[in-house]
Amino acid sequence: MKAIILAAGQGTRIRSVHGERPKCLITFNNTDWTILDQQICALFRAGVTEIGIAVGYERDQIVRHVTKNHRGSLHRFKFIENQHYAETNNIYSLWLACEWLKGSSFVALNADVAFESEILVPALSSITPITMIVDRAWRDETMKVAIRGNRIIHMGKQITHEDFGATYIGITVFATRIVDRFLREIDRLVCQGRKDVFFNVGVQHLVDDGVLVGYTETGSRAWAEIDDAGDLAFARLYVFPKLVTSDVAA
Repeated sequence: MKAIILAAGQGTRIRSVHGERPKCLITFNNTDWTILDQQICALFRAGVTEIGIAVGYERDQIVRHVTKNHRGSLHRFKFIENQHYAETNNIYSLWLACEWLKGSSFVALNADVAFESEILVPALSSITPITMIVDRAWRDETMKVAIRGNRIIHMGKQITHEDFGATYIGITVFATRIVDRFLREIDRLVCQGRKDVFFNVGVQHLVDDGVLVGYTETGSRAWAEIDDAGDLAFARLYVFPKLVTSDVAA
């Protein structure tokens, strides 16, 4: 299995507290350990063999960080540059990785998600074609999903409390048997000029075509998607301490 970490974005809403650095290089409390380090180690620990990192904004900072901190595993990384990061969304970064991803199951992660590594395990062992990791608790300003039975039927940021089933945490797993079909859908959307949407638009189209999109849950495990100063404050208080205790110590 491969992983693609989508780290090309500018993170403009968090610059006031994080400066001119990619969000994935946010450090945990009183450590040099970053969100990117935690994701990498969690992925390798879960059995991922290769990691692609889509870079764009301040790409050299990310490349230098990985080269310095993961030098013993550099042969397992591939950097994929999105030169148009300022005017595209994560669908375009994923599209640039299509050739590299073909023929292999993979997990796609937003690069600003910090999470306890155990959250990955059920999703990576799921038997459904596509598996999204969700939290049953409502969180503002994040993508939500509507659920019917064992499947996700709709996803988006505009889902109401009435239709709400869970909060999507920014991690999706694609089984080998669905990868080529999903990547064709991503290619179709990009060729139509829809470079400024989330790749989840492609997932929704597969849902509409009858593809089973399942889910696994975070349970009591800690996680945070960090878009702005408020998210970072929440993570520093409730999430980073648990990651420093568990994942960093490991």
